[in-house]
Amino acid sequence: MAKNRKNQAAAIRFGPALKASFFVLLIGGSAVGYVWQKSQIDQLGLQIAAREKKLAQFERDNQKLKSLVTDLQSPVSLDQRVKVLNLGLVPAQPMQVVRLAEAAPAPDNSLPHQFAQRPSASLMP
Repeated sequence: MAKNRKNQAAAIRFGPALKASFFVLLIGGSAVGYVWQKSQIDQLGLQIAAREKKLAQFERDNQKLKSLVTDLQSPVSLDQRVKVLNLGLVPAQPMQVVRLAEAAPAPDNSLPHQFAQRPSASLMP
């Protein structure tokens, strides 16, 4: 006698449908993950580019400020600023200058430094 389909187990009837839906979900999930990952890579690339532009701007500003400090510290510039601001500063007179002689360092006659010592004979077993 032939078997009736009504008597078959539910797992056998729904098995192919479950497999197909599992594969569809797997492929769909992979596609969504791929698109999300690509959008994250794109956003990170934009962030990197923006930060590189900011870094380049900071480097240009830093270079400008270094040249400004160098110009402001030059003796010619300082002399001009003193004259413009009318500060009344003049070079020091020879009587106002005190020269100090540097003392020669004392010779080091001590023994060379040892970093490790050998254990004495009384400590050895």
